[in-house]
Amino acid sequence: MNVYKTEQIRNVVLLGHGGCGKTSLVEAMAHLAGLTKRIGNVSEGNTLSDFDKEETKREFSINTSLVPIPWNDCKINILDTPGYFDFVGEVEEAALAADAAIIVVSGKSGVEVGTEKAWEICEKYHLPRMIFVANMDDDNASFRQVVDDLTNLYGKKIAPFFMPIRENEKLVGYVNIVKKGGRKFRGLSDKEDCEIPDYLEEYYNNYREKLLEAVAETSEEYMERYFNGEEFTDEEVRVALSENVMDGTVIPVAMGSNSEIRGVYNLLNDIVKYFPSPDKVLRTGTSTKTGQAFEANYDENKSISAYIFKTIADPFIGKYSLVKVCSGVLKNDSVIFNYEKDMEEKLSKLYILQGKTPIEVEKLHAGDIGAIAKLTDAKTGDTLSTKANPIVFERPKFPIPYTYMRYKAKTKGDEDKVAQALAKIMDEDQTVKVVNDMENRQSLLYGMGEQHLDIIVSKLLNKYKVEIELMKPKVAFRETIKKKAEVQGKYKKQSGGHGQYGDVKMIFEPSMDLEKPYLFEEKVFGGAVPKNFFPAVEKGIQESVLKGPLAAYPVVGIKAILIDGSYHPVDSSEMAFKTATMMAFKKGFMEASPVLLEPIVSLKVNVPDKYTGDIMGDLNKRRGRVLGMTPLEGERQLIEADVPMTELFGYSTELRSITGGRGEYSYEFNRYEQAPADVAEKEIAQRASKVTSIEE
Repeated sequence: MNVYKTEQIRNVVLLGHGGCGKTSLVEAMAHLAGLTKRIGNVSEGNTLSDFDKEETKREFSINTSLVPIPWNDCKINILDTPGYFDFVGEVEEAALAADAAIIVVSGKSGVEVGTEKAWEICEKYHLPRMIFVANMDDDNASFRQVVDDLTNLYGKKIAPFFMPIRENEKLVGYVNIVKKGGRKFRGLSDKEDCEIPDYLEEYYNNYREKLLEAVAETSEEYMERYFNGEEFTDEEVRVALSENVMDGTVIPVAMGSNSEIRGVYNLLNDIVKYFPSPDKVLRTGTSTKTGQAFEANYDENKSISAYIFKTIADPFIGKYSLVKVCSGVLKNDSVIFNYEKDMEEKLSKLYILQGKTPIEVEKLHAGDIGAIAKLTDAKTGDTLSTKANPIVFERPKFPIPYTYMRYKAKTKGDEDKVAQALAKIMDEDQTVKVVNDMENRQSLLYGMGEQHLDIIVSKLLNKYKVEIELMKPKVAFRETIKKKAEVQGKYKKQSGGHGQYGDVKMIFEPSMDLEKPYLFEEKVFGGAVPKNFFPAVEKGIQESVLKGPLAAYPVVGIKAILIDGSYHPVDSSEMAFKTATMMAFKKGFMEASPVLLEPIVSLKVNVPDKYTGDIMGDLNKRRGRVLGMTPLEGERQLIEADVPMTELFGYSTELRSITGGRGEYSYEFNRYEQAPADVAEKEIAQRASKVTSIEE
């Protein structure tokens, strides 16, 4: 592929609800640009951008993929993203690398929650955007309904550029609202002028008015002329639109059919015409030498800086670091410096990726997107620059995964292989996390949802040939006491020669401090227990609280007071006093009204107003206590509640089900409090075998 200069590049992310037609739109673009001889199909597993085995098996996108489309002496770097919410990390990476976005909406399904999420992503990254209404060849598709719904949601900035002409239930042409004329398709790129059909006249006038209204909104002068009834010239409309699409004050709406490659020609032309090249976009980093801002701004005359926005770590195609060049010209023999890793290395080859196919290039100009193979220790978020002028760009903040499961290697001895494979998956996906929970002796796998975790398990098996099983995670309960008990613990053993003798009298009572396992005091009078055995007594307490007598959970909030005892001048030892103390602890603990404590988390749920009743009802079922509600922008509410951690299992799926995917949640550990009798009884019964067993 040719090398393109900064002003010839357009970096565009495709966003939208799962199944709306993003991947098939890429296929239509690639075919129209001459990259493929036939248009691929998601259901046949032969598309350019869905090449991963999991994607072809499940028939939806899981990873962001890059497909460069040459068009009108420009290169459009298309970033095709997943539409399902579990893969939002992939979407965030792509949006960070893009300079503009196309939100794809199915004309048949209309505006969906994924459309709204796509808009939020554009707002977050300040991306100029267009809407492309796909599937307009379907008889049930409604362009008008989509435009109405978008206008209701986002106001007068929604400006239809085209509207469909249909004959005999087929898409045969379109009305160009900007150029005020009808066109009929004649082949993939050819078209002929036609009259605007009478049945469209009313809608055409309406959309033309919307377009002029959107143009008028862009300046006070235009607004005044619009209210005075003056007509804008075609040139004024074109210039205004060009400026205002770039700053996001006008959002064009186009339409077409991916499978029949209708309307895609216009879309590609409009991407080149209306979307900014990187040199019109600001990008600022920090010079680590001076601490001052480095205005990279995709200027190819400045020193090299590039940002790794995604990592591909595939056992079949190898490891690639996908980079966006932020300044300078990156060449295949450049010496680059990774400030985060304090490492300098010389590049040997530079690539652009066309789906899974790497194509070697000599250089990448500022603003271009490419790939570097086998960079040492480089991770997503790292900055590449020169040692003479080291630069860092701010690392992105990815969504925190809250859904987790316990996992084990199915085959004994595969633990190291599983760990290595998961490390590679975490290199690729910034929303996967592995936690080694030492307290409960379990390994936890975190993701964005249950489907996400399921796909990780499948990837481990199919890509890395290791198998894990997922189980419900164990929750860290605690044990404590509510009353006071005075007990004796005596350990006496005679087996020839020196025996063992230790005798303690102790009081156990609540310390009222659940942050600490225990407090130890001694109030022994008259030397009944020599002082040199006090540390052994405390050691006995120290070991006892690790695994309580009730359900073998750690003990907290207990105060142990040594008040009396006796000793033998020959047979007493530290071990004997430690053992006697442990006997006293077990007896005293069980006599002092022992209770089980469960972890309580502070939960925050962000949902649209209309779902608050359902959410509160669900939280009540989960034994949650709602603490308050705070109104948010966009007719949303933030619900705050205390919920037992055991009740949060499966909450991600339930929240999506209740809110249609519009709800978000986060939580953090707050405190321990007494578990209800039925919960405690069940847990104690399940843990009965653990109480006397040392190994779990």
